Amino acid sequence: MRLTICLRIISTSLKATMRSHTYIDSMGFPSIMARILDGKGLASDIKEELKVKIENWVSLGNRAPSLRCIIVGDDPASQTYVRNKIQAALAVGIAAETIKYDETLSQEELLAKIDVLNKDEAVDGILVQLPLPGAMDERKICNAVAPEKDVDGFHIINVGQLCLDMPTMVPATALAVIEMLKRFKIDTFGRNAVVVGRSKNVGMPIAMMLHSDRNHDSGLGMDATVTICHRYTPREQLVTFCRNADIVITATGVPKLIKADMIKPGATVIDVGISRITDEQGKTKLVGDVDYDEVVKIAGAITPVPGGVGPMTVAMLMHNTLQAAQRIQDAKTLN
Repeated sequence: MRLTICLRIISTSLKATMRSHTYIDSMGFPSIMARILDGKGLASDIKEELKVKIENWVSLGNRAPSLRCIIVGDDPASQTYVRNKIQAALAVGIAAETIKYDETLSQEELLAKIDVLNKDEAVDGILVQLPLPGAMDERKICNAVAPEKDVDGFHIINVGQLCLDMPTMVPATALAVIEMLKRFKIDTFGRNAVVVGRSKNVGMPIAMMLHSDRNHDSGLGMDATVTICHRYTPREQLVTFCRNADIVITATGVPKLIKADMIKPGATVIDVGISRITDEQGKTKLVGDVDYDEVVKIAGAITPVPGGVGPMTVAMLMHNTLQAAQRIQDAKTLN
């Protein structure tokens, strides 16, 4: 009875946008179950919206947006990711093609191939699938893509503009997280947010948008108070930061890094991490950074893995490709 009352007090004290529901577990005890943030369903809705926008764009006399996905080598995971991106692009009306190269391709040859696409007026978006073979300098390759065609948002010009709250190409995974927070109406204004992971393509841009002023030119700011944790953050401090957070976003690729005792009741948990593990039955499965089965009983809202941020990343890549086509056309009109 006392536990039931405590759970009711916790649940009713949460804001409506954060509130979970209670359920009776297998032992007969009342528990809190998080709202599941269905990235797969939301991505489907966004792709339908993009399809309509692209149809309208073409009806005005513009050609369909065009995307080229470059893949070097035969990494199975990369092959799957690119295939999913191409399928999504074609489904919304983007003219997309995969350009495959053997891993024996030199860096100089790849740079020359990218330069050809940069100069091709029939191409709006260029994506170089990472990781690249070990001998290649990924930063140099990413910077070789013309900023206006950089649908991954990895070029230093786009990264710099993002940090200055300027309109720019935003990395698709980071944009996916922000879009989910907005569409699922997770309140971020003045909230404490912890980003676990500081990669330049995911953790850093997420933190930049979370803390930024929403009144600035980019329109992407979320006005949160942000703490960034990383591999050198002492475990006890990571636990403390997460326990005080209204929003925890983790992107490390470390399975079950975030435990239930690290989460404030009612907090929002966004799991960007994805790892392939073998379970006790010898079966391979995908998991995130979060100990999902336990955290789901504490959090107010949580993303699943798979089916959370992953599908949204692909949808945001399609968004970026349409944006690139529109901006390139606008620049031609001005000239």
